[in-house]
Order: sequence, then structure tokens, then C-alpha cells
Amino acid sequence: MNQAYKTLRMPDNIRGVKMELIKSFTINHDILKEGVYLSRQDRNTNTYDLRMKIPNGGDYLTPAASHTIEHLCAMYLRNSKFGQEIVYFGPMGCMTGFYLVTFDTLSEEDMLKTLCGAFEFIKNFSEKEVPGAKKIECGNYLSHDLDGAKEIAKKYFDIIKNLTPEDLAYPQ
Repeated sequence: MNQAYKTLRMPDNIRGVKMELIKSFTINHDILKEGVYLSRQDRNTNTYDLRMKIPNGGDYLTPAASHTIEHLCAMYLRNSKFGQEIVYFGPMGCMTGFYLVTFDTLSEEDMLKTLCGAFEFIKNFSEKEVPGAKKIECGNYLSHDLDGAKEIAKKYFDIIKNLTPEDLAYPQ
């Protein structure tokens, strides 16, 4: 375990509990590229790392474009053929991508096809309004960037369109 974590002051209710780094913090971010990775499998869920930007590369997702991607992708995924298999879709705090959590009954092939469909939907989105982006519907309704989201989706679609389940492992 990283030395810095051994000295964390722990709340009284978890003193003595060994704190392990979560798996995503053990991945070498210096060699991580854009793509889709199976980050973890827990009980009946799979967590996918949807990496859209190279970590620590200086080029990050903007909050407004990420927010728009979140709205459009979540809407597409939950309304897709496999909508009942989607648990969560949301941004990474480091602004280099998103996490997708699915039930493990969704095959990796179907996840990839559905994910490609979602980013094709975003890159070609022709409406002027982002769904769910009115003040009454959204906690930060002024923070959206549809053009930025479409540009990111176009680039990401080109990265993921030919991926197969064999491509989902993190690089070593």
C-alpha cells in the first residue's frame, strides 16, 4: 500500500480497518490510452472505464460538455434495448472519461454495441435542446455544451467502433 495511505487519519468508526487502494487507483495511468476497459466485477455488476482522454495529458473533458454527454448518453442507454441492464452512467472526477455500470447479464459484445450506438446518437444529435436540461429538470441547467459534447462523441466513437471484448483489459 502507498505510504501516504498508511498515515491517513481514519474516522473512529473505521479505525483499524485496512484501507486498500481501489482497483482503478492501481492502474498505471502513464500508459492508459483512450478506449473501454472492464474496471471491476462485483457480485452481479460490471464497471466499465470509458476513457475518452489520456490521463494527465493536459487535454480534459470540460464540465459543460461532460454534463451534456451525461444527459444524452444516460437517456440513450436507459431507453435502449438493454436499458434494464444499465445501472449507472456518470463522469470521472478526473475529467478523462465516464463510468458505465451494468448488470453482468449484459454481454460485453452487447455492451460495446450499445455504447457505440449511444455515441453515434450523441455525435449526430440534431435537436437544439438537450433533454432534461431545463431548470425544473436539472441541478445545473446552465452548464451544457452540445457542440462540445458532439465533438467529443465523434472522436470517441471513432476510437470504440471496432473494439471487441478482447480489447477491454487494462494495459499492463
